[in-house]
Amino acid sequence: MIASIPSPGSGTLDVGPFTVHMYGLTLLLAIVVCVVVTGRRWVARGGDWDLILRVAVWGVAAGIVGARLYHLATSWDEVPDEWWGPFAIWRGGLGVWGGIALGCFVGAIVARRAGADIWLLADCLAPGLLLAQGIGRLGNWWNQELFGKPTDLPWGLEIDVSRRPLDSIDQATYHPTFLYEMAWDFAAAAILVLVIERRFRPRPPGLFAAYVMLYCAGRFVVEQLRIDPAHEIAGMRFNGWVAAVGFFAGAAWLVLSQRRRRGDRPPPAQTMAVPKSRVRPGG
Repeated sequence: MIASIPSPGSGTLDVGPFTVHMYGLTLLLAIVVCVVVTGRRWVARGGDWDLILRVAVWGVAAGIVGARLYHLATSWDEVPDEWWGPFAIWRGGLGVWGGIALGCFVGAIVARRAGADIWLLADCLAPGLLLAQGIGRLGNWWNQELFGKPTDLPWGLEIDVSRRPLDSIDQATYHPTFLYEMAWDFAAAAILVLVIERRFRPRPPGLFAAYVMLYCAGRFVVEQLRIDPAHEIAGMRFNGWVAAVGFFAGAAWLVLSQRRRRGDRPPPAQTMAVPKSRVRPGG
């Protein structure tokens, strides 16, 4: 073996009397990056940081709940058989589909009540979401989970014997699916901002619809490599079906959102984040 990617020996770090769970720390970093990117984009379009922070508080809380509920609903057999099992997010088990869905839904309610343009906000959010999802995959590396099929490629991921599937326990390295998805998420964020937004200037929520398409396309490919336990439908992993449906739904949404109608709003660069009548002094 010419080279390989090592895995951490433990998913925690001891800092004095405290134990830091790296999975949780990674998620915290992902949230901070998403909030900062979204906030800067929103302010550049005439919005204010106050709304972003309020949306983040409620959206993140709802996202964590949604992500855990999705995992419990689709992977109940992986939950520790203890009273604290359903709450043990430090051991992994957050379904990104449920997190994004419930987090965005609750965040949209907060933004709507503030009188903001929720579709413009969604477009501001899209690149930050992709960056956050990419960073969040580092948590899987720390936990040595959700890796792919065995491989002898130079970038194969080393997995401890105790964490290898029984049918490939003699294989030392596996596809680093966390790295594939992270790289795709970062590339997709660049495509959204540098290509789709700057060149084509879609009307809101075109950029968010494109985000759904791009993320689901990459996730569908990754799902074909993963070998962690998963429920299947017609021979394909459940999340593979979710990604396929999400891709076509995002494509349809993108097309429909760009159809010209009488009274359409101006392009994003000329759109205010909130109606002028709702802008507070100094906002």
